[in-house]
Amino acid sequence: MAARVSIAAPDPAAPPDAAPDAGLRNMALLVQLRWLAVGGQLATILVVHGPMGIRLPLAPLIGTLLLLVAINLISLPALRRRQSVSEPALLAALLFDVGALTWQLHFTGGLANPFVWLFLLQVVIGAVLLPSGASWAVVGASLFALFVLAVDPVPLALPPPYDAQPLALYLQGSIVSFILIVILLVAFVTRIARNLKERDAALAAIRQRAAEEDHIIRMGLLASGAAHELGTPLATLSVLVNDWRTLPEVQDQPALADDIEDMEAAIRRCKTIVSGILMSAGEARGEATERTTLRAFLAGIVAEWQRVRGLRRLELTDDLATDLPILSDPALRQVIGTAIDNAAEVSPDWVGLHATLAGRALVLSVTDRGPGFPADLLDGFGRPYRSTKDRPGAGLGLFLLVNVVRKLGGTAAGTNLPEGGARVTIRLPLAALTVPERAGA
Repeated sequence: MAARVSIAAPDPAAPPDAAPDAGLRNMALLVQLRWLAVGGQLATILVVHGPMGIRLPLAPLIGTLLLLVAINLISLPALRRRQSVSEPALLAALLFDVGALTWQLHFTGGLANPFVWLFLLQVVIGAVLLPSGASWAVVGASLFALFVLAVDPVPLALPPPYDAQPLALYLQGSIVSFILIVILLVAFVTRIARNLKERDAALAAIRQRAAEEDHIIRMGLLASGAAHELGTPLATLSVLVNDWRTLPEVQDQPALADDIEDMEAAIRRCKTIVSGILMSAGEARGEATERTTLRAFLAGIVAEWQRVRGLRRLELTDDLATDLPILSDPALRQVIGTAIDNAAEVSPDWVGLHATLAGRALVLSVTDRGPGFPADLLDGFGRPYRSTKDRPGAGLGLFLLVNVVRKLGGTAAGTNLPEGGARVTIRLPLAALTVPERAGA
């Protein structure tokens, strides 16, 4: 059952890959093309041997079709298990198709068969899919096949009326062959071009991520230097504040004691912020993590940001089926708070935090009632220095959020709601948060 916790302050006036491997998709496309070849060749054999009355050597032709079917049936489960296909494998598949076509043409007239032009299809496919050396190997294999077909082919015995005008039959077959080649080339090259575009898009995304990670490294170096510089004064302040707490003058004045407590809380918060920045840059500080539960972690975030930021209303909707022990991650706490801060800036009267479990993942949603994200910000959600805020350094909050979540194996995305407002959704694998069994022993 969902538990709804509403924390309200008094109103002073009165919520998606790598991409698959391009070689793997190209091999799958060759398999599809082979299925088309089997269907087309079977239809041709039935028409020529049946209505046209031209006797064909069915044994070698049907045997070749059965071999092609067997190769496809073996290839399909193998392709499902593989993550990539190499260029030599693509070359081997094309050479096999050249050999099968040569065998079929040998028993159906050799070079006198108008479908000999189907070798052009193999050559073009090799030029598109393979590097220069391998594509020339396909050209060489096709030329050798033509030489073999010219040596001692099995001629076709043409019955009347085809024996009177064999050239007319050849021209008709050439037209059919041309139409078939054109259709297959357009369909195949279009699919190949789409595969290449998807591969280029995937590479561009990888380069973008590498640039962002380089940015994180540089930020981490800056944060490391700042941490070293701030470590000593923070430690000194902590010692001084603890000393002040024991003074009789402070103990006799409750208001002053409260100030001392606020100072200690501010110092602890500074240490947490530095730890979070270091962790987001890949330099985790082990002493910053602590054992807690999922509900306590979320309730602590809500309570802290309601108290520190003074939000009028921050509502936590708990749809967690069960409470789990986790290791509290200060970087994650900080970036969730950043999402709440961003929502509170555009929706000061209400911010919603929704938590639920989806399979083996925690899904957190921060919702506001503001104007929503601009379209360009949604397109590049999480890229650095892209923000609606007109101030230096704006746009790093979402950048850190996306990358901290990514380092934990999760995803973060922003959407605009149809009824108005925006939502930031964070999905985290529970394995990145839960306490290992040995840690709980």
